[in-house]
Amino acid sequence: MATSDDGVEVRIAHSGLAEQVVVLEWLVPDGGNVAQGAPLVVLESEKTQLEIESPASGTLRILVDASDDDVPAGTLIALIVQ
Repeated sequence: MATSDDGVEVRIAHSGLAEQVVVLEWLVPDGGNVAQGAPLVVLESEKTQLEIESPASGTLRILVDASDDDVPAGTLIALIVQ
C-alpha cells in the first residue's frame, strides 16, 4: 500500500494480464467514505472485468473518471484521505 502526504494511493496495478485497463465504474462517489476492503472501482481489460477493493479507510478522492479511455498500468487513479 503506497502512501503520500495526500493519502493512500490507489493505482492501476502492473500485472501480466494487461498494460492498460478501462475504469468502468466507481462504486463509491468522489468525496464518499469508504472502509478498507470495501469494493471501490470496477476495471476492465481486454479479457476480464476486475473489482478492486479499497486499500484503506477514509474519504475517496477520484483522480481519473470512469470513461472508455485506456489507463496505463501504474497510473494513480485515486487517493484515500484520512
